[in-house]
Amino acid sequence: MKMKPVEKTIIGALGIEMVEVTKEKVIATMPVHDATHQPFGLLHGGASVVLAESVASVGTWNLIDQETEAAVGLEINANHIRSKKDGIVTAIGTPLHTGKKTMVWDIKIYDEEQKLISISRCTVAVVKRNEN
Repeated sequence: MKMKPVEKTIIGALGIEMVEVTKEKVIATMPVHDATHQPFGLLHGGASVVLAESVASVGTWNLIDQETEAAVGLEINANHIRSKKDGIVTAIGTPLHTGKKTMVWDIKIYDEEQKLISISRCTVAVVKRNEN
């Protein structure tokens, strides 16, 4: 399983940028604009979920053997707290559980004024890479 360049994935399409990746947390930003809007001009809940799962997946990938393992989303839930029309949102993900087969992440998405936009919990599976 070879990784595609980020700009050729949904991460690139939505303009998500990883700002910080450590063992303790992952921080990423995403613009709120046409590509991340729903038809009424607000941040699409699905775009927030993509941001949250991306943070959890990158965080898990950072904690595994990248040569032999991959991180894939297994389950995610989200509560959308507040709407957003434009600007930037920032996701902060922290691991709640870091097992050998699964990891669970808490992700909070904030706007520029530190107002809570969305909260998610994401379970990521750690799988063996298949090079076929």
